Amino acid sequence: MAKPRIVCVVGTRPDTIKSAPVIQELRRYQHVCETVVIATGQHREMLAQALETFDIVPNVDFAVMTPGQTLADITTRTLSQLDRYLAEHEAQIVLAQGDTTTTFVAGLAAFYRQIPFGHIEAGLRTPTIWSPFPEEFNRRAVGMFAALHFAPTTESADNLRKEGITAGLHVTGNTGIDAVRQVAERSTAQWADDHPGRVILLTTHRRENWGAPQRAIARAARALLDAFPDTLLIAAMHRNPAVREILRDELGAHPRAQLIEPPEYADFVKLMQRAHLILTDSGGVQEEAPAFGRPVLVLRETTERPEGVDAGVAKLVGADYDTIVRSGSELLSDPTAYAAMSQAQSPYGDGRAAQRIRYLVLRFLGIDAEPEAMWDSSKPSSTA
Repeated sequence: MAKPRIVCVVGTRPDTIKSAPVIQELRRYQHVCETVVIATGQHREMLAQALETFDIVPNVDFAVMTPGQTLADITTRTLSQLDRYLAEHEAQIVLAQGDTTTTFVAGLAAFYRQIPFGHIEAGLRTPTIWSPFPEEFNRRAVGMFAALHFAPTTESADNLRKEGITAGLHVTGNTGIDAVRQVAERSTAQWADDHPGRVILLTTHRRENWGAPQRAIARAARALLDAFPDTLLIAAMHRNPAVREILRDELGAHPRAQLIEPPEYADFVKLMQRAHLILTDSGGVQEEAPAFGRPVLVLRETTERPEGVDAGVAKLVGADYDTIVRSGSELLSDPTAYAAMSQAQSPYGDGRAAQRIRYLVLRFLGIDAEPEAMWDSSKPSSTA
């Protein structure tokens, strides 16, 4: 009898990083199941970086990325190729992570073929479908037809319950914590060795921050540099030209600003550890930085990760110049305020989410594999 086939679909650096621990876990059980990895290539170079970091070689690469691609381009090309693959290769379940266009299309392709879909990092929500765009739509849409919902926190599970979703709902913790801990243990990268002071890390790429909001963010970062002479700003520039141009205009000439290419994931993890303060609109960084006790100022008006804000490890500041400067200055000048954020407990899990997801997927397929990561009252639960 053929082993059941599990198809894992990745397309960008963030979803690859968070899918990697699950893929690794499933491949440990190759004696009872076959795990196929499909890379859509939604983000070409940054996807390759993440795959290499975790020693994952895709079985299939669609290479859909083209210059000037639109969301419609990505969606139609990816859907066509995924549908063709699923028509030609029997699959018992399809898995994808998060809220990318790749994830939405993977779920849609599975739905069209009536194949169960497992959503890793399910249940994240903001108040409006337009922010973040298109991610909020993607994750809501997937939630309507997923057979398994792997919620990272109890709050994410509650969001799904409010939408009437209870079947197949499990709280597992966030696989991003699994990934960041794994990489931190083995990375030897060093940052700003010749700078004796504090480092501010800036990452920004969200569509809602393109243009005027991006300029306000860059100017606020420059103001913090000017107000605190011991600080060095490192800005990891997204590959989008609209983001790069503004960062270069506003920060490129500052003697204590370093504008760098997006580091490989292992190097970026070490950069987060080196940072004293992080300014970001990235969802993943909101989860990862608290694992190292680094306060995060979230450059967004809303966040689908309110647990960090509620726990005190992150603070919403939007793209408002005055708010960013005021909040950043407080953390850079007030040790008590800094300690309150840096010493708060991260709410995103214990680093065993991938083990739980592996166990639940195999159980869904009727495979009796030992639950190596036991649930207890202080950790994410096996059922929501």
